[in-house]
Amino acid sequence: MNFVKKAGVALLATALLTGTALAQPKVLMLHQWATGNDAASIAKLGEMFTAAGGEWNQTAIAGHTANTLAKLRADVVAGNAPSAVQLKGPEIAEWNETGMTANMDELAAAQNWDAVVAPELLPVMKPDGHWVAAPMNIHRINWIWGNKAAMEEVGVTELPKTWADFNADCEKAIAGGKVCLAHLSADWTDATTFEVVLYGMDPDLYKKAFVDGDVDALRSDGMIKAFDQMRLMVDKYMDPAIAGRDYDTASNMMVNGDALFFIMGDWELGTLKAVGKDPGNDILCGQAPTDWGKPGFILNSDSVVFFKQSDPDFIEGQKLLATEILSPEFQTVFNIAKGSIPARLDVDLSSGFNACQVKSQADLKASIADGMLVRSMAHNMTVLQKYRGAMMDLITEFVNTPEMSSADAANNMADAVEAQM
Repeated sequence: MNFVKKAGVALLATALLTGTALAQPKVLMLHQWATGNDAASIAKLGEMFTAAGGEWNQTAIAGHTANTLAKLRADVVAGNAPSAVQLKGPEIAEWNETGMTANMDELAAAQNWDAVVAPELLPVMKPDGHWVAAPMNIHRINWIWGNKAAMEEVGVTELPKTWADFNADCEKAIAGGKVCLAHLSADWTDATTFEVVLYGMDPDLYKKAFVDGDVDALRSDGMIKAFDQMRLMVDKYMDPAIAGRDYDTASNMMVNGDALFFIMGDWELGTLKAVGKDPGNDILCGQAPTDWGKPGFILNSDSVVFFKQSDPDFIEGQKLLATEILSPEFQTVFNIAKGSIPARLDVDLSSGFNACQVKSQADLKASIADGMLVRSMAHNMTVLQKYRGAMMDLITEFVNTPEMSSADAANNMADAVEAQM
């Protein structure tokens, strides 16, 4: 049974923004990047939009994606649908099914988006074959970060390439009195680590379970084996003080050499930069372990979705904003700051990008050529939130319940998803 195909639309009916024509392109951007590096990154988009002759307005909603969606629904009910909204993954398709999204095909054809945007993003940005969203970046999820000095101290000379390598390195870490894998207390980090494990062990099963939404795949022997590896990592290779730990503390365990490794997406580059570490030198970056010997890539992407407008200047503002987002200039400046890489495959990373980002783009292109590029379940790029939430809850329950067997975890995850159908 496929739970992606069972998804229905539970959104609001069409509500269009009305207003008086203004003298210049205008946009109202609803997003959740309210603080820190994220806020600085979105501010750059506003600066570029303004410099190109547009009038920039924004509403920033701090916190979880659910907060942004609640604000969006409230605005729609009030008849004030924003012209541009930061959304991604299945939420784009859901809103598109309401008929509220704006068709950007004419602009996309003129600017050749189909030829330059990473192919795995096309069905997300074009949920029914028409462009309704513009991708800002590509984040790689399946990174492993290693403290070079700490690794050398326990006799580990390079980042692990396979899960057997990883386990052997962890045994050396334990023998040397160190934590092997830094980790923190959050459902999304549990799910991130688990999907990296599953993908590295069996990419075909990953696609069936987390992209295609095959419930039988959730119950499979391969899924049980992935939970076995996760149990070993939680019980032996992570430390017992995870509960309540925040991101920076977990990252610092690896940065300071208390732990050898940290499995985390490329936003870790921003943390490393903030503490003065040189990615690719002091801290090693590499593809998280895989058992199949090729470059692989789990993708996450931030994007902006455009909603239908009746005011001509908001319509012109959407065209200008989309043009700016997919310009090589914005894709360069934004992603250098964010730690991600451009959604356009034709952007040159030789200037300004660090060694880890250059490696990321090379692995992305190789994974496309080999058919190994996949979207991330943990970061809301595949299945609907209700199914994602059910799986994430189970993974976190498994992490926090030592007596739960791997077989029970696989079956309970499938049951939790079926309960949402």
